[in-house]
Amino acid sequence: MDDYILSMNNITKTFPGVKALDNVNFNVRRNHIHALVGENGAGKSTLINILGGVYTAGTYDGQIIVNGEECQFRDIQSSEKKGISVIHQELALIPYLSIAENIFLGNERAKYTVIDWDKTTKEATELMGKVHLNEDPRRIIKNIGVGKQQLVEIAKAISKNAKLLVLDEPTAALNDESSRHLLDLLLKLKDDGITSILISHKINEVSGIADEITIIRDGKTIETLVNGVDDIGEDRIIKGMVGREITDRFPPSTREPGRICLEVKDWNVYHAMDSERHFIQNVSFNARKGEVLGIAGLMGAGRTELSMSLFGKAWGQKITGKIIKDGKLIELKDISDAIDNGIAYLTEDRKNAGLILIDTIKRNISLPNLKKISKRTVINEHMESSAVKEYCSKLNVKSTGINQKTGNLSGGNQQKIVLAKWIMAQMDVLFLDEPTRGIDVGAKYEIYSIINQLATEGKCVIFISSELPEILGICDRIYVMNEGRIVGELMQKDASQESIMKCIMQSNLEV
Repeated sequence: MDDYILSMNNITKTFPGVKALDNVNFNVRRNHIHALVGENGAGKSTLINILGGVYTAGTYDGQIIVNGEECQFRDIQSSEKKGISVIHQELALIPYLSIAENIFLGNERAKYTVIDWDKTTKEATELMGKVHLNEDPRRIIKNIGVGKQQLVEIAKAISKNAKLLVLDEPTAALNDESSRHLLDLLLKLKDDGITSILISHKINEVSGIADEITIIRDGKTIETLVNGVDDIGEDRIIKGMVGREITDRFPPSTREPGRICLEVKDWNVYHAMDSERHFIQNVSFNARKGEVLGIAGLMGAGRTELSMSLFGKAWGQKITGKIIKDGKLIELKDISDAIDNGIAYLTEDRKNAGLILIDTIKRNISLPNLKKISKRTVINEHMESSAVKEYCSKLNVKSTGINQKTGNLSGGNQQKIVLAKWIMAQMDVLFLDEPTRGIDVGAKYEIYSIINQLATEGKCVIFISSELPEILGICDRIYVMNEGRIVGELMQKDASQESIMKCIMQSNLEV
């Protein structure tokens, strides 16, 4: 008899006008790592929210069985009492509390309502040891990296005696080293008797670590592949996700870059939090109309900080250097100046900095474009709606309408909304910072196609990514950054992962 820690049988969940899940069956074996994959909007998050008690019993049809017992979760706490812990992509940590305080938040080590700080620190240290987190438990959460924050969340789950750990895109914001460390930890936890459900768009990670892989598409279970029995290669998994073979990951391009549109000379920036730390050092580069220019580098190389500092000094201090656009020297004192000069920045953190999730698609797209759809500060709502519908159609945004809340869209469609607001603003220069982070392979292809179209229309696109394959697949020319400096320039025909890493390694030897 199969030893399942979890069985979700015939799960059906309907939202107004949308059937998000349609008789989904999902079975997880004990002491396994089980991957759950699918395109954005396939229903993964809905399924996990049902398991985690976010969508409560009575709001869906179907059956949940945990350790052989049928469960009806009325809230998150009732799910946790059954040993289930869900770690969402947006971590549920309090940035200004310590590591120890976050680990035991809602589960405090207290006697007669008084917290025992010695016990809290001692037990937090023990839990941090289990997840290989070498930090002072009194350190404030905002002062540690995202990879370590993930470990705090796992330690928090272990403190509640979790036996089934659900991780939603745990490596989306991590570099390769931190990702490997986290995946190795999941293997160790499996040896310690903890089962994991891994949701990820990084198919190579899924193939490398999962014992079983369940694919869902359009709210339905497609198949479950077993490692060692079935083909779990990337192409096979992608075919199951999108329902067809994808022979090319990147759309073809025949564009011809034109004259220089943006030129940056001797750009220097000091760290936003430390006026003595020279973070961006003497950076000079140029970008052409009709070109997709890549900026590659390891995590922490300074790519985001460079682009934000150029976007109206949105980051950093003691900034010096020259920005020349279309042959004219310009001075950007703030973000409004940057926008007025046709320069846009698409943030890597769309949920916190790129969108207003509680507002509608219409408002998110029109927000940077109010001057174009208003007269004497009065918005022409007919003009606003018509323009937003036009751009949603151009970018193939999947939604119930322009008045749908942006937070209810899939990650890929949210990213299209961020792009749409800048395209509608008719910017000449677009800094795209990790534009495909956390979205599936099908949505990535659509984003790449939009980028190609922008370049074909003569826009200057500066593309920042931690994924070298997409830098190589989409960019015409590539600058390589390391430790706040430009350390190499490569044309697409000469670029490879090896040549990019060679630039970085050689610059380390020169320091």
